[in-house]
Amino acid sequence: MRGIRLQLNGDNTEFLRCAPPCRRHHVPSGYVQLGPDQVQPVQSARDLGVYIMDGSMTMRIHINNVLSSCYGSLRQIRSIKRSLPVHALNTLATNLVHSRLDYCNVVFSGLPACDIQRPQSVLISVAVRLVTNALRRDHVTPLLRERHWLSIQQRIDYKLCVMVHRCLHEGAPSYLLELITPSAAAHSRAGLRSAESRTVAVPRTLSSLGDRAFAVAAPRAWNSLPFSLRAIDSAAFMP
Repeated sequence: MRGIRLQLNGDNTEFLRCAPPCRRHHVPSGYVQLGPDQVQPVQSARDLGVYIMDGSMTMRIHINNVLSSCYGSLRQIRSIKRSLPVHALNTLATNLVHSRLDYCNVVFSGLPACDIQRPQSVLISVAVRLVTNALRRDHVTPLLRERHWLSIQQRIDYKLCVMVHRCLHEGAPSYLLELITPSAAAHSRAGLRSAESRTVAVPRTLSSLGDRAFAVAAPRAWNSLPFSLRAIDSAAFMP
């Protein structure tokens, strides 16, 4: 760190040990010595505004914080709803609610459906009904389509696919480029039909936690797209 003129602040440094439940007893529980500082492990760490809960990466603390922030914004919108036109309500919902649901939402990839359903309820049961004055018995799927609002899972897959597209066209940082390998460049698939289908190689994993890694989740989302979308080379694919 001295070589790049950085200094570690032991009071503001946290680290979290991650392991599946079946192997958690093998993980040491002591501190880590970093120079003169002793950094103690924590149960929940925060990085770039994302809360990582325990070593199982359940993300439930982060989901709770996102939902709390979204509900707070929706209560504020509801209090001034009668004074705003419909297009202003859509703008507020997009800027105050959707932006929070979309921020770092790729960390939700691979989570159980019960955890994905919680932020989905904010988008469907609250936000769209608030903007459209829909009743509880009204179907919200047509309302979402009219506003081009994607579901939470679709938002996650869309962002993963956009990031893969940028990796394939050298528009992503180097640390992401290293994780994406086109099937045509993989030695094991050279000359196969999959090498001409614009797909990317999916690494093998041995656990569900490994399936949630960007190097695995992103290629799977990209390969699930139809060929017509994978073949887009222009910036039209970008949001």
